[in-house]
Amino acid sequence: MQAFDVLGDPVRRRILELLAEEEQRSGDIVDVIQNEFRITQAAVSQHLRVLRESRFAHVRIDGSRRIYSVAAKPLQEVDAWLGRFRVFWEPKLDALETEIARGKKERL
Repeated sequence: MQAFDVLGDPVRRRILELLAEEEQRSGDIVDVIQNEFRITQAAVSQHLRVLRESRFAHVRIDGSRRIYSVAAKPLQEVDAWLGRFRVFWEPKLDALETEIARGKKERL
């Protein structure tokens, strides 16, 4: 599965957001995702499996619990691919930052 196929799903993106904050027990992920997306535990498990198999998430066993964490390498690859497009928005963001700073100076 290609990276953007994995990231194209809002449930998987949300799981990665949770994992970016800190490691998560699978049960905690299921609770949040079921509450936010109204999907079954089995459906959440399928999304976790896709993240594991595509190497976007690591899992380690702690007793009877599965602990998930985000894997940096695939995200770095996505970032590298997006890098060639930054030329389109970075100058605009830099210009916006300059205008905001200018406005703050004028108010002081």
